[in-house]
Amino acid sequence: MAKSLLEQLPDIVAQGRKTAEKILESIESRHRISLQTREVVLPAKDSAAQDWVTTQTRAAQQSTVDSEWTNRLIYGDNLLAMAALLAGDEHTPSLRGKVDLIYIDPPFDSKADYRTKVTLPGVELEQKPTVIEQFAYSDTWSDGTASYLAMITPRLILMRELLAETGSIYVHLDWHVGHYVKVVMDEVFGKENFRSEVVWRNHSAHNRVNHYGNIHQKIFFYSKAENYKWNYPVQPYTEEEIARDFKTEASGRRFATSNLVVNKPGSKYEWKGKVLPTNKWWGISQARMQRLEVEGGLYYTDSGVPYEKRYLDEVKGKSCQDLWIYPLDQEVPYKLSDENSGYGTQKPETLLQRIIQASCDESDLVLDVFGGSGTTAAAAEKLGRRWITTDIGKPSCMIMRKRLIDQDAKPFLYQAIGDYQVEAAKAVLGRDFRMGDLSQIVLSLYGALPLPPEENPLRNLGYVAAINPRMDSGSPSPQPSPKGRGSELRGSKTLVLADSPNKLTGAATLKKAIAQRDNLMGGWDRVVVLGWNFESSIGETITALNDSRLEVLVIPPDLMDRLKKKGGLDKLRGQVRFSSLQYLTIHPVERKTLTPALSQGERAQETLTVKLKNYVLLSPEAINLDEANRQKLQAVINQEPLALIEYWAVDPDYDGKVFRSVWQDYRGNTANDADALRVVAQASVTVPAKPGPRKVCVRVVDVFGFEAEVVSTVAAA
Repeated sequence: MAKSLLEQLPDIVAQGRKTAEKILESIESRHRISLQTREVVLPAKDSAAQDWVTTQTRAAQQSTVDSEWTNRLIYGDNLLAMAALLAGDEHTPSLRGKVDLIYIDPPFDSKADYRTKVTLPGVELEQKPTVIEQFAYSDTWSDGTASYLAMITPRLILMRELLAETGSIYVHLDWHVGHYVKVVMDEVFGKENFRSEVVWRNHSAHNRVNHYGNIHQKIFFYSKAENYKWNYPVQPYTEEEIARDFKTEASGRRFATSNLVVNKPGSKYEWKGKVLPTNKWWGISQARMQRLEVEGGLYYTDSGVPYEKRYLDEVKGKSCQDLWIYPLDQEVPYKLSDENSGYGTQKPETLLQRIIQASCDESDLVLDVFGGSGTTAAAAEKLGRRWITTDIGKPSCMIMRKRLIDQDAKPFLYQAIGDYQVEAAKAVLGRDFRMGDLSQIVLSLYGALPLPPEENPLRNLGYVAAINPRMDSGSPSPQPSPKGRGSELRGSKTLVLADSPNKLTGAATLKKAIAQRDNLMGGWDRVVVLGWNFESSIGETITALNDSRLEVLVIPPDLMDRLKKKGGLDKLRGQVRFSSLQYLTIHPVERKTLTPALSQGERAQETLTVKLKNYVLLSPEAINLDEANRQKLQAVINQEPLALIEYWAVDPDYDGKVFRSVWQDYRGNTANDADALRVVAQASVTVPAKPGPRKVCVRVVDVFGFEAEVVSTVAAA
């Protein structure tokens, strides 16, 4: 008989602890997980604002990126992200015990629909979650609530490790799994550290046929220890409460009354002939009573009992209780539509503002590892707190990045899990796997057979015995086994190189592959290079090589996740598509001097005019669309390829390492034009003049989250 969930729970928690302990042990090792900075974002969405003052402001902001702290938006599995934050690196020390507040709003409905709607000019597409998102989701719910708890437990343990001793955590759930997660939190954080169960009434009514309407969610509030930050939050009085509880004095001021008689030992004295019973005391001293009398701060009942007046224009509000009604009461009328990002489970900023103000101070660090629409980061930014947010969904990260740019956030980092594929390979092949093992898997799934060991010491070379008609689509069928280095091997046509996931495939790799094609074992007709990660200039490199016998394909980034889910190489064979590279082309960058230096100490200005030319999406077949939506997409590709761009940015002084985004445009931004469905195709960026050439980098992210870059070296004006 299968165990009940209650019986499984101790094992789930124990296994979660083991998972977390392995991660905590690994952060001390030489091969710890790290974060890779993909972009330094210096929000500037209005090209018309690129003047001298703005340039100086941007320069000042840019210098803060290298200071002690920069906020972070991290793409990837939050378990790996937290491991990296705990480990720290040469630039950022470990954040173990450094986070002041954690808020998470994890998925809590196994039947929720996480499909994304992509609106393009004249067309709306419905995209299913990416394979990585699907596997994360399906793993979460594969065994119902038990697997959900198995997912959340090690994450809660790592969150506790990140929390400061004075820190707090808020976990937002509903009736699906909330009561089970609370039991886990009692184990992880200690039942004695449970502070409140907030009931958030987020709907006024739901019509239900056979049960009461579900109109609330729950937020569990725990501290890490007894001594935690608490800023005594208050909430404004409602009009009904003011009318009911406040009186009006002759001056017109509204006031409520506080009882001055208490049931615990206090002061004993006679006041205006009023003598208290033996079991009652005054809550204030006689001196304070006299002062209130002089100031007119006392209100007397008909029986002569004094009460203290609390004036409405002096009190901030009533003490915050554990029932919160949406929208949260505030002086300014609130509309969620004002901050709506289109994200299905978005929460209002007022909800996060209340939590942040209650449980941390200005400049404190706030963490949300289920970032979603970015409400936590947006609220923390506005309240002067530092923040880190993460999400495994590319659409979510795009929404968060745009939202933060929209509100003119301070510069922040957009990061990803370093060596994600290596970490995924460790999960599938074991932590002691060798890179050659992974290369062999990639070659096999491509349909290539390995070269003999003496010609292939790194085990990353294979061959396809004959040209296959499906080769151009990146999906060759399996080839027959070789008979050794005989006639069949000598007659084969295509050499295949599987590059390593812990390096960038670029010019050096391609030149080496061409040399091997021309010389290894007597030469080959063509060579195919399979890469995981690519240098930003890969498109230019391929164009410059101008070699029709070279093909470069992308290894699916979710390959190891799929291998783990499918349960083996044979089950996945024939289902993996190696896609062509997406790439961007731009017109020659125009560089023009605007003004000379105005006085000593001031720098001259120049403008860089960048014009997008074309964007080529990687194979549409690699995108998770059904056939009807794929045909709609193909029509847009044929007619208006630049309409696929969701976001693009310019770095006018690219160092070849970190992309610094000093200008951005994105769909929905109307600061540059009135078209919410297209980005502008031209940017004019004003920067301080400099002698000699400039290296300008342009990065685009398309509506599906794929990225491409182009680097252009521009001669002096």
